[in-house]
Amino acid sequence: MTLRSIRSSLAPALLMLAACSSAVQAATYQMFRDPNCGCCELWADHVRTEAATEIVETVTSDMALVKTSNGVPPDLWSCHTMIVDGYVIEGHVPAADIERLLAERPEGVRGLAVPGMPVGSPGMEMGDRTQPYQVIAFGDAGLSVFATYE
Repeated sequence: MTLRSIRSSLAPALLMLAACSSAVQAATYQMFRDPNCGCCELWADHVRTEAATEIVETVTSDMALVKTSNGVPPDLWSCHTMIVDGYVIEGHVPAADIERLLAERPEGVRGLAVPGMPVGSPGMEMGDRTQPYQVIAFGDAGLSVFATYE
């Protein structure tokens, strides 16, 4: 195999990787949060750092309206809701899972959720204490486990 053939076979993969990175960075991150919630700000800091992005924060006392108008199933509700490039991110979803969602764009998925406020999830760190949790994909395809954290 020549150097030229190696370069030509790697070029499409490198272009796709660059496009995915650009898509994640170019997406608009808008977080809705209750004015009295501190963990929301900690989670936003996690996303800002891990995704190297800016977040527009909207403070509102009517989080139920934000969740229902964005199609978040009530069983998946948490404390904050983010809209990223048309996807809904509910609760303490790790930034890596948001990036994976934006890169893969799975059919029938409207968003990701971490129901409740599990200890050890981003923004809910409490020293060495953790509890297992799952990131749930939701949308027209129904509900499915997107990621599991032990």
